[in-house]
Amino acid sequence: MSSLTEKDRPIVQLLLNSGTCPRCILRFCCVGSQTLYRHPHKDLMKNFKEFLENNKKKEDTVCFDVADPPCKRIRLEHAEEGPDDLNHNGALQQIPSVNDENTAMENSAVKVCNVCLGILQDFCEPDFVKKMCEKVNSADYQFTSFVFSVSLPPQLSVREHAAWLLVKQEMRKLGLSLAKEDIVQLKEAYKWIIHPQLSEELGVPADGKVLFEVSVVFAHPETDEECHFLATACPDCFKPSKNKQSVFTRMAVIKALEKIKEEDFLKHFPCPPSSAKNLCVAVEIQCNNGAVFVAGRYNKYSRNLPQTPWIIDGERKLESSVEELISEHLMAEFKADSFNFSSSGREDVDVRTLGNGRPFAIELVNPRRIHFTAEEMKGFQQTINNSSDKIQVRDLQLVTREAIGRMKEGEEEKTKTYSALIWTDKAIQKEDIAFLDDIKELKLDQKTPLRVLHRRPLAVRCRIIHTMKSEYVDEHHFRLQLKTQAGTYIKEFVHGDFGRTKPNIGSLLNRTADILELDVESVDVDWPPTL
Repeated sequence: MSSLTEKDRPIVQLLLNSGTCPRCILRFCCVGSQTLYRHPHKDLMKNFKEFLENNKKKEDTVCFDVADPPCKRIRLEHAEEGPDDLNHNGALQQIPSVNDENTAMENSAVKVCNVCLGILQDFCEPDFVKKMCEKVNSADYQFTSFVFSVSLPPQLSVREHAAWLLVKQEMRKLGLSLAKEDIVQLKEAYKWIIHPQLSEELGVPADGKVLFEVSVVFAHPETDEECHFLATACPDCFKPSKNKQSVFTRMAVIKALEKIKEEDFLKHFPCPPSSAKNLCVAVEIQCNNGAVFVAGRYNKYSRNLPQTPWIIDGERKLESSVEELISEHLMAEFKADSFNFSSSGREDVDVRTLGNGRPFAIELVNPRRIHFTAEEMKGFQQTINNSSDKIQVRDLQLVTREAIGRMKEGEEEKTKTYSALIWTDKAIQKEDIAFLDDIKELKLDQKTPLRVLHRRPLAVRCRIIHTMKSEYVDEHHFRLQLKTQAGTYIKEFVHGDFGRTKPNIGSLLNRTADILELDVESVDVDWPPTL
């Protein structure tokens, strides 16, 4: 049976007198019953009135008819040492006598709560919940459950701290102690109230582990500067950051409140907190779906197509890319905001990718559509393949974020097979290149190629050519099949990159060699699963 007892009476009277709303009073009385917070404002006020008018017997209680047991309670301890009667500038302000019940009820008329600034008042009402749901429904997301998050203005932490000091001071007189961590958190109480209403309106359950998030951001411009004094008292807690518009973040304020001395806080902030004229405002109601991941393998048949957009000094060099040809269709079907493309390695713009293709994955950010059957995914694959003769995709499927790690593992650990058309300056015969077929596990030292030095750090990388097989074409041309360690620069292995790759085909043949065409024949990464 959840109830308020005689020892809660001073807290109720004290906070009602200072302008605190019923639900915040429940928080400071450490009432852990979720159901109780969902009672209408009028009912809670009626219960408080009955409680205050009740005969002051030691064991007297007024029950709120709630089955849930409280999860947090005030602890009985020795009274803490400290000043009894402080006022502003090192003090607790004088407020109406806690025994004046009429004053308490008069002050508790529906005004802006001096602690939550209306969060547990108007923003718990059905009208606001309906407004949130209208926003969710108009965004046209697919979801079967949701998680709710709330962002509160940092000054609420300052006001809560002041209210806690007020209550703590009163309880000292009774030989009681209230630990700050025992107070029910404002966010927690708000979610207790909002979750069932949102769930009923949206027709789906709340689930803290799902990817679809409904969030609301509150602000209170009238009191924005209330936490600024903390920057002077605790400057180490407020450090500028490129990603933050203000140093007064909620976490920075909480950290400062943990450090500041009680007497220093009271010199700068009223206790109890002063009343505000205006409620908080909901500046943003947002929906966001967690990313969806699509994987497959692609073939590239063009020698004039980059894997990703080719932009140099702000100027686009070619009209399309592999990632765009694939992603533009998926973006449209999933109704995503943006995408991130990744693959198991990459080929140059003039290199084809043949065989069973190169594994790739696309992260679709904030998609509106997330549920697709295998047959629908097959249809998307066909649409992509029909849209261009430059690429083809296969094995298109939905995957998890974790599964993508298997693709990235293969970038350095697996093998790749290439076919290169090579030119030599001096005439060659079949017997001049036959010895290449007998070379196994050839170790290379490859200094970062000049052509990628602008985007890769300078380093010497050891790579292995596992096998080679030559095919004579004419006196100045031959084809070479190579099976190599992933990450090997094949073009540089052929022409030597001015001696930056040793050994190379040119040095092995003792003549100048260059590469005319290169194809990726296979990428030996067993992912994603073949469909």
